[in-house]
Amino acid sequence: MHGAKRLRSLLRSDRGNVMVVAAACMPLIIGAAAIGVDTIQLTLAKRQLQRAADSAALAGAYALVQSKSASAAVDRDLTLNNTNITLSTPRVVENAPTTGSYAGNTKAVRVVLTASRTTPFMAFFNRSSTTVSVEATAAYVYQGQFCMVSLDNQNTTGITFSGSTTVNLGCGVATNSTSSAAVSAGGSSTIIASPIAAVGGVPSSSSYASGTVLLPYSPQQADPYATLPRTPSPPASCTSVSLDSKNNNPNDLSTKYAGNSGPFCVTGGVDIKGTTTLAPGTYYIDGGTFSMGAQGSLIGDGVTIILTSSTPTVSTSFATFSMQGGAIINLKAPSTGTYAGVIMYEDPRAPYGSDKINGNSSSLLQGGLYFPSRSLTFNGNTGMTTTCLQLVAYQLTFTGNSDVQNSCPANSGAHAFDGFFVKLVA
Repeated sequence: MHGAKRLRSLLRSDRGNVMVVAAACMPLIIGAAAIGVDTIQLTLAKRQLQRAADSAALAGAYALVQSKSASAAVDRDLTLNNTNITLSTPRVVENAPTTGSYAGNTKAVRVVLTASRTTPFMAFFNRSSTTVSVEATAAYVYQGQFCMVSLDNQNTTGITFSGSTTVNLGCGVATNSTSSAAVSAGGSSTIIASPIAAVGGVPSSSSYASGTVLLPYSPQQADPYATLPRTPSPPASCTSVSLDSKNNNPNDLSTKYAGNSGPFCVTGGVDIKGTTTLAPGTYYIDGGTFSMGAQGSLIGDGVTIILTSSTPTVSTSFATFSMQGGAIINLKAPSTGTYAGVIMYEDPRAPYGSDKINGNSSSLLQGGLYFPSRSLTFNGNTGMTTTCLQLVAYQLTFTGNSDVQNSCPANSGAHAFDGFFVKLVA
């Protein structure tokens, strides 16, 4: 009797309901934790893996620009930067991807990464790990042509358009300057050039013509003339010549050295006050000042002038260039040989300084002016023939009125530089 009473009391009691409900809800609680905690972990893992894939793809594309192995660059980048996730196989590295919008593009690199991530809560449901897979494609893509390049990679302005200059370049300009104002267009200048690219900033300006494409914070541009000899000292085999001339005493080397391809060496500087006509070849100016007076005229076809020094350890021994406003310079670069396409080359070992090119309306320039360690000011003039001109210097300044079409004759050896930028494309 007493036992039956206790049983009826126990059946009517609700004190154990919470425990029963809690036990019944436990799978739901664990599932919610799995969805919350493990999903966050998987999202983080995927972001880390995607970052590794992006970085590796960019490294591979940059390797292609330098004619190096994309696969080796990807492996090195993953070794250096992938410290949070252990990669699984298969890992795919493709130059000229087999799928996607860049399939078959030899300038693209596709990277596919997979990794296994532990999921402790999901392990209650027989899923102790989850596979995460991501992919990235990077490529170096064409962005136009550049004919004016500043190699300055410091926090200073690399390219300056000043005064009331009107510059119609027929191509783009680029600088490696990291300054927030890497390119400056001031005064009442009118600039017709596109694209305008910089590693740093390119502030907008009313000086830029309508439709100008500004590309701030772009990848660094390679030195277009990086393959030229970096120590262009005068060779021992030089033929010693003088380029000096006066109004009443022209100097015609094209006749005097007909059939002699040089190289030619000049020591003690150059003083051109009349007309000097150069024979085709390479001219090494060993120290001193290459001076052109207001009445001076320099003519040459197939000519490269190298401003250098036979004692490069002495910083003051390098030749410099000075050209007065009324001078005439008619020079065409050689179409073949080591210095094909280059009119004038300042030894890269020369200390920082400035040079100025003043061209009047009778001047003609066809080819490149290369001043890798110095600042070059180009003061063009309306009517000056610059249908094929490239300027590459540490810093560039444009004054005066310049009209550069950059339409170079076929087989001239001179040409504008294709601009490529490495970026993620997928």
